[in-house]
Amino acid sequence: MATEIEKIKSLRDSTGLSFNEIKKSLIEAGGEVAKAAEALKNLGFSMAAKKSSREVKEGIVEAYIHSNRKVGSMIELLCETDFVARNMEFQKLAHDIAMHVAAMRPGDAKELLGQPFIKDQDVTVQELINQYIAKLGENIQLGEFNILEI
Repeated sequence: MATEIEKIKSLRDSTGLSFNEIKKSLIEAGGEVAKAAEALKNLGFSMAAKKSSREVKEGIVEAYIHSNRKVGSMIELLCETDFVARNMEFQKLAHDIAMHVAAMRPGDAKELLGQPFIKDQDVTVQELINQYIAKLGENIQLGEFNILEI
């Protein structure tokens, strides 16, 4: 049976949330990791909802070119501060979404945000963004995106 520290470490690795938030969720879930993970997922949604009205003035443009060199994508991922825009986790999120766009070729932003994420079919792209909002503590929004194909 996993110790409490192992459970916390596992949830921290998967969510990136703070030790205190994870410990609180585990206590409320009676030590069950699955229930705590679901509660933390809902926490991400509530944090995203609270931050959604905040203005996004910064961000990055990320490009991805598939290894076959026949399809590529470019996305704009927005955040509140340049500090977060320079954060490696934010940049990884942008790269992962650009890769997803190149692979799945969504027609518009609504379709993209509702698609299961290519690297983890258990979460949608919007849920993935919500996880990063909870991790980084800022509003994050997808801007424009384009797909280029030969």
